Amino acid sequence: MSTATTTPPSRVAAMAPAIRNWGAPVTLAVLALLALVGFAIGSPHATARFRISAKADAIQVPDVQLGTTLVGWAAAVVLLLLAGYAFRSTARAEALPRWIVPVFASVWVIAFLVWVIGSANNPNVYFSGLIAGSFTLAIPLIFGSLSGVLCERSGVINIAIEGQLLAGAFGAAIVGSITQSLIAGVLAAVVASVIVSMVLAVFSIKYLVNQVIVGVVLNVLVAGLTSFLFSTVMKENSALFNSPPSFHNIRIPGLADIPVFGPIFFNQTILGYGMYVAVFLVWFGLFKTRWGLRVRAVGEHPKAADTVGIRVNAIRFSNVALAGVVAGVGGAFFTLVTSSSFSKEMTAGQGFIALAAMIFGRWNPIGAFFASLLFGFSLNLSFVLSILGTPVPNQFMQMLPYIVTIFAVAGLAGKSRPPASNGVPYVKE
Repeated sequence: MSTATTTPPSRVAAMAPAIRNWGAPVTLAVLALLALVGFAIGSPHATARFRISAKADAIQVPDVQLGTTLVGWAAAVVLLLLAGYAFRSTARAEALPRWIVPVFASVWVIAFLVWVIGSANNPNVYFSGLIAGSFTLAIPLIFGSLSGVLCERSGVINIAIEGQLLAGAFGAAIVGSITQSLIAGVLAAVVASVIVSMVLAVFSIKYLVNQVIVGVVLNVLVAGLTSFLFSTVMKENSALFNSPPSFHNIRIPGLADIPVFGPIFFNQTILGYGMYVAVFLVWFGLFKTRWGLRVRAVGEHPKAADTVGIRVNAIRFSNVALAGVVAGVGGAFFTLVTSSSFSKEMTAGQGFIALAAMIFGRWNPIGAFFASLLFGFSLNLSFVLSILGTPVPNQFMQMLPYIVTIFAVAGLAGKSRPPASNGVPYVKE
């Protein structure tokens, strides 16, 4: 009688073919070659000047002047080495170190800045203003990405971030205009966004409709509805319905004069300060509390969560509603801070950029925060470089935030895993 032999699990794992993801190294290689051709070989042989301090700052820091040729060649060498290291790690079926993408992105952005500013008609930029403006533009993206994190950690795909932001912006504008109250405007933005969220929750959780389809339909519905109301109501009497008050910056004396960091952390509106609080609270709630453990359990394995007494769909409903609250505040930022009125589709696809930031940040509030800052920087950079008169076509500069989004999600993010039950409805047996 023959004796059956079994292969140990460790040996089976070793015999299995290694899965290699070439997306990240190929993307890094393409960007490194672009840097070599554009920034090094195509250097304008000029000097880029970065002003760190304004004349009114209490602390004065000398300007930084960088030669485009030196920076271009140094950056190209570093980027090629990093791309080569990524190819080597992937060929060996090793995971890419987490530091490689941030370092690569930082070097590439610095080289691009030096090259494009050195090529401008006025090779001079106020660096502190560029960074502060990037944080300001990133605030609605951060609120939107936090909304996505709250939904998807509980297992509900939130494609409707764009609709939530747009509904919040509209609600803040019309109620803020009628009442001339900032608090009422923010509350109206939250209510409008929560309504969108609850429609998403009812159809996707209760009636088991495909969550992606519901999100897309909601985006189209909100865009059409707000455009119709803007044309028929707001335009007829803009003084009454489309003239909301604006939040003003709360400046902390002394600290706000610190170069670079002062305008970012100590010269913000109440919504700007609230953004930092929201990031901390969402991170702390998800990873340091019992509530967060239950949310993550529902998103990863709802059946197991149900067996220990967790009400899966109740958790999902509450998280989608909470996500609406967060997105509503981000929507209010459009009409109560960055603009003094509402306009058609004024979010301009930033809800989808927030969704990409959430994915790039690997469904983590801190990661989503930094990813949103990257997209905010690219958005602000497109505005600044258009003013400076660079050789880059203006149309390309307008495309820059979306190009960064595509590269980040398609290649640089590498292999990222969403919650295991994300998008899967739960039906209690």
